[in-house]
Amino acid sequence: MGRYLNPGGGRFAEAVGSAVFVDKTAMLSYLNSCVGTNRKYVCVSRPRRFGKTMAADMLCAYYGRGTSARGLFEGLKLAQTEPVTMRVGEPRPWDAFLGTFDVVRVTMTEFLEDSEDVRDMLAYLTEEVADELMEAYPDVRYGRRLRLLDVMYRIYASTGRPFVVVIDEWDVPMRERASDEAGQRAYLDFLRNWLKDQPFVALAYMTGILPVKKYGVHSALNMFDEYSMALPLQLAEYTGFTEEEVRELCEKYGRDFQTMRDWYDGYEVSGAVPPRESEAPRFSLYAPLSVAKAVSSGKIDNYWGGTETYEALAAHIRRNFDGLREKVALLMDGARVPVGLGTYQNDMTSFKRADDVLAMLVHLGYLGWDDRERAAFVPNREVLQIFRESTEDPDWEPTFEAYERSKELVLATLALDEGRVAKLLDEAHDRAENKSYNSEAALSYAVRLAYYAAQRWYTEIVELDSGRGYADVAYLPSPRCPDKPALLVELKWDQSADTALSQIRDRSYEGRLDHYLDNLLLVGISYDRDARPGADNYKRHHCHIERAS
Repeated sequence: MGRYLNPGGGRFAEAVGSAVFVDKTAMLSYLNSCVGTNRKYVCVSRPRRFGKTMAADMLCAYYGRGTSARGLFEGLKLAQTEPVTMRVGEPRPWDAFLGTFDVVRVTMTEFLEDSEDVRDMLAYLTEEVADELMEAYPDVRYGRRLRLLDVMYRIYASTGRPFVVVIDEWDVPMRERASDEAGQRAYLDFLRNWLKDQPFVALAYMTGILPVKKYGVHSALNMFDEYSMALPLQLAEYTGFTEEEVRELCEKYGRDFQTMRDWYDGYEVSGAVPPRESEAPRFSLYAPLSVAKAVSSGKIDNYWGGTETYEALAAHIRRNFDGLREKVALLMDGARVPVGLGTYQNDMTSFKRADDVLAMLVHLGYLGWDDRERAAFVPNREVLQIFRESTEDPDWEPTFEAYERSKELVLATLALDEGRVAKLLDEAHDRAENKSYNSEAALSYAVRLAYYAAQRWYTEIVELDSGRGYADVAYLPSPRCPDKPALLVELKWDQSADTALSQIRDRSYEGRLDHYLDNLLLVGISYDRDARPGADNYKRHHCHIERAS
């Protein structure tokens, strides 16, 4: 056994023999179906503390020659799985590839720590791994130029035996050398040249926190199938501890399951999509390391690793792109905030909008992801505590005060408290940078901003097409809040709130929401540009609310 070549199954055997062990070996059944096919490139991205390294150890123990691991796996779930049926050939039993391949396992952190930059890391990795390979196969004739792919190709040509390549912490250059863009490009080119379309690769398995780095809309590693926190597909149930697994641990150790659920549950993922997307299996996952520590110690606590975690999160959410702080306030209050993941470049520097930061927080594990609503959320009490610690800075006080005011505005609307709604809109107007509106469009923007806490319960639709015109704003209750009334809001600049309600009725805007008619509020809001402070009954905003009939 070597350091990089066939490192053996010792580390996985230690995990199996540990007091807290959750058997995820059935994952190998799926990977076996990928071996030697066009799905042989597998990139698994998960947050820290989610068992990535243990999975890499498991692959080394199973696939590596000379590990003598049959006795280890025979007592685990993998040995109980049904043979994998391939499109061609015979079904593959659980031990089809046990001890079959030379495994090359590298952990990028080890190489980057002792390197000046990313290019130096690549030279160091090539030298160390190639030296060990050539020492293990001294009779192979190697070329003059030392390239890792050439060394492995010549060994494969000599032995006829392909490799399983396991790369742990593959994304370290993107996280630890975030500003070295040239080095990152060189690194991605290195991985592509080393692995893509190479006949010596039976399986390439990478783990990291971030998905594969993009350049624009393209990826240098587009041969990899990605299994991420947002879309884990066939590996969904292996991404974290399932509820059934946590229940079993609580029963074994005499711990309170409900407390464990409150603190560490909350990551929701969908499995592979069958012909009907609605039938995709869903899993509620727990953070593995936190559960393991809480179960073994009996102490419910935050196990995210110390104050540097709070500082890291604080640095990310301090970037106030297009209302990021307001979205953080929503998330901390239990809202699910729509996020577009497509623009995120899967690195630590290319942030242009709030969605980019929130997408990164999904991959780092600070946020869960609901793929059905395409929305992010704070998954559990443990992570919420980190958010609270990270927002204790006085700079956050205005954000949270404004959020509470906005939530009060929503609740006043639901209570049909027209006077309170008008007063709160006036206060929001006085706090805004824009002290006057010169059009209904400006009024619409300001009112929607004042109502941003509505996202706690609603989906906002601007310019709702009624067939006879466009209603200014509609707030439709989310699937999680079916008892909330829908809101249909019409705005009038320099006209009356009654005129706004009349327009809703005259154009039958509410007909567009006929399935909400038994629980629909019509809200007319107006702004009087000529109102002056100090005048009797001074108000800039007026509001009329009525129930749809």
